[in-house]
Amino acid sequence: MDTSTHFVMGIGLAGLAYVDPVVASSPMLAAAVMVGTIAGSQAPDIDTALRLKSNSLYIRNHRGMSHSPPFLLLWVLLITGVIALIFPDVPIGHVATWTAIAVGVHVFTDLFNTYGTQAARPFSERWIAWNIIHIFDPFLFASHVVAILLWAFDLIAPAPLFVTLYIVIALYYVWRIIAHAQAVAKVKRLDNNKPALRYIVIPTISWNRWHVVKHFADNSYEIGKMDGAELTWHLHASSSTHAAVAASRKSPEVTAFLYFTSYAVAEVEELPAGYKVRWADVRYRHRKQYPFVAVVVMDRNFETIDTYVGWLSDEKMDKKLLSARS
Repeated sequence: MDTSTHFVMGIGLAGLAYVDPVVASSPMLAAAVMVGTIAGSQAPDIDTALRLKSNSLYIRNHRGMSHSPPFLLLWVLLITGVIALIFPDVPIGHVATWTAIAVGVHVFTDLFNTYGTQAARPFSERWIAWNIIHIFDPFLFASHVVAILLWAFDLIAPAPLFVTLYIVIALYYVWRIIAHAQAVAKVKRLDNNKPALRYIVIPTISWNRWHVVKHFADNSYEIGKMDGAELTWHLHASSSTHAAVAASRKSPEVTAFLYFTSYAVAEVEELPAGYKVRWADVRYRHRKQYPFVAVVVMDRNFETIDTYVGWLSDEKMDKKLLSARS
């Protein structure tokens, strides 16, 4: 999920903690639990700071080890330890329990979107992405905001309010799981073209609209969308066989990009002084562009001149590369 949704979930879990009679009877403990749930709901994304060092390091590691079981335990221990220093007189076991729930909910909800996590590390480096919930889900965010406001204005007691909220959210997740399975089945039924190796059906903010990627055995892709009962294919994408593509794989930026995604295609643009190789993740098509890319600019001898990896529109990416070369 996005940072704002994780944040409101942290507050929501602090409200849910009032089902614990010990928390409900102690304002000091309730405050400590809220610190723990908010911090726990954000802690696994601390690897976002890797952007300060380089985009390639961030792309390779974001939602990686920080979302693994060993780090889940580490976040709980670190957060609980700090809270024990700030609130020395509260029963710390309750804080640890709710902090652990917050950290676990963060990682669990991240599994449902397209970006995914490496939640199975260190046993596996596979990216787990279930493609069920959009990375920003308006219902999840708005329902939390409404519940938090009802609590803040003392209109409804937190325990019944947040128990109801999370029952509704659990049912919402079940519905979205079913809706995704039905969408995949519908895409297969509506598509009568060449058999696919796999269909990747990706949620959008709209519940009835899905981004669809058809993966062929030759590692080419058909990209389209399903809006209601209408399936539309927009374009076919495959990687160039130009020698510059192979040369670009030596770039750390491309290495990081390909470590993260298995759905990449490369295209080559000839420049006056060389080539520009642009790798794109076909899962993230937006407004006829692919905002998640790795780009290598090289001379005629395939020596790297400039690189970029990350999220940018084509126009901003070109400006960034131009400014870096000037």
